[in-house]
Amino acid sequence: MDLVSSAFAAPRGTGKRGSGVRTRQQQWSETNGWSHLEGDEQASLALVFGSRAALQSGALDEVPGRFPSALVVGCSTAGEICGDRVLDDSLVVTAVTFESTTARCVTLPIADSSLSRDVGVALGDALASDDLRHTLVLSDGLAVNGTELVEGLGASLPPAVRVTGGLAADGTRFEQTLVLADGRPATRVVTAVGLYGPSLHIGYGSLGGWDPFGPERVVTNATGNVLHTLDGRPALDLYEEYLGEHAAGLPATGLLFPLSVWLRGRDQPVVRTILAVDRTARSITFAGDVPAGSRARLMRANIDRLVDGAVGAAAACSATGAAPVAGSAHQLRGATPRARAADRGGGGGRTGRAGHGSDDDRLLLIWRNLAVHAACAL
Repeated sequence: MDLVSSAFAAPRGTGKRGSGVRTRQQQWSETNGWSHLEGDEQASLALVFGSRAALQSGALDEVPGRFPSALVVGCSTAGEICGDRVLDDSLVVTAVTFESTTARCVTLPIADSSLSRDVGVALGDALASDDLRHTLVLSDGLAVNGTELVEGLGASLPPAVRVTGGLAADGTRFEQTLVLADGRPATRVVTAVGLYGPSLHIGYGSLGGWDPFGPERVVTNATGNVLHTLDGRPALDLYEEYLGEHAAGLPATGLLFPLSVWLRGRDQPVVRTILAVDRTARSITFAGDVPAGSRARLMRANIDRLVDGAVGAAAACSATGAAPVAGSAHQLRGATPRARAADRGGGGGRTGRAGHGSDDDRLLLIWRNLAVHAACAL
């Protein structure tokens, strides 16, 4: 594997204890351009989320120059969040400045989903250190098995290090996703950012808002994240039966109809979102594993409950006193990389919080999946 690595050592600031993180968010649209793209030479990270077209428009070229000391990371989306607004076809940049935390970024290629665990292990090995406190992962959204990627990271990172992040999206097209590698959009790559230092305090939250419908079924045949049959029937046949007129729009309409899967040994179901369908084999590929023998049930979007879930996830994070950093409306999709041991439930999900060290540098990561018709989902 060819590994691309870069690092940022945050300068020591003069802020008082407990105010070690500063954030600034700015937006670009094709109609209005940048909304006063103010630079910050002290920024540690520049988190960039936007539609595939926006990332390829040339607007991204201005970001590295405005934040010359920052690691520029991000990915394509199915909707963006800027402040309290949900946007489409835009770029949103969130500049994060730490007082004493350092950051390092590693990017690896991923040719296909069978390499997901190996890539996860390699990323974890590259970032592992005694002072590593948190890992943020952004991955190609079509050529990866999220379950195996997370398992690989978990196998190589120290047990106390949590992982948040997600899979890149492509609106409702499912053609190509982009992840920023060394500040430039690239396909079929996974980027991981390690945050280091004893003063870092992390808060994270994850909540669902889907309504289950139809009977619970047993996964009778599956290979990794490819579901072949439920109760002995072809998976795609069942989906088409229940989705009715929406079935013609698969896999795009699958954003609104994920699968709730009860894995053995888990006390909460996990959410699996569709990545692709094979109309010849009648199978469905999901963003994470759907093991044979597990129980599954279809779900549909409930807009009000998804919004309530976002509020609940933010509240869980805020309980740590961390400063909020909002990103895309589609950072976690289905079985995307997330806070380890914080799988989202089909109805209400679970919340997670993790704290490390003192509260000099506080960071809140809200990777929230909002469903706004077919444009956004979680």
